[in-house]
Amino acid sequence: MDDSFKLLEGRIRRAVERLKQLQSETESLRAELREARSRAEAAEEKVAAEATAGGEHAELARKAEALGREVKTLRREREDLRGRIERLVDLLDGLE
Repeated sequence: MDDSFKLLEGRIRRAVERLKQLQSETESLRAELREARSRAEAAEEKVAAEATAGGEHAELARKAEALGREVKTLRREREDLRGRIERLVDLLDGLE
């Protein structure tokens, strides 16, 4: 019985450590997402300014599109992490 508790305690400790790690990764991804959004907004503003000035619209549009794809990827990764964290929390709740 003591071994069962030790095993359970070990699993809980690993789950908590993993949860902390996932939370840290989530925060990191959120920071990356904020930066990507900021870059995308800046690129969109630059594209708009260049379009009115008749400048390098095509290249800026490609950059804005690439940033948009990056934002979508980061959002998808964030949602994946959120799902993983929710599953871990549910597992921990089930242990109570």
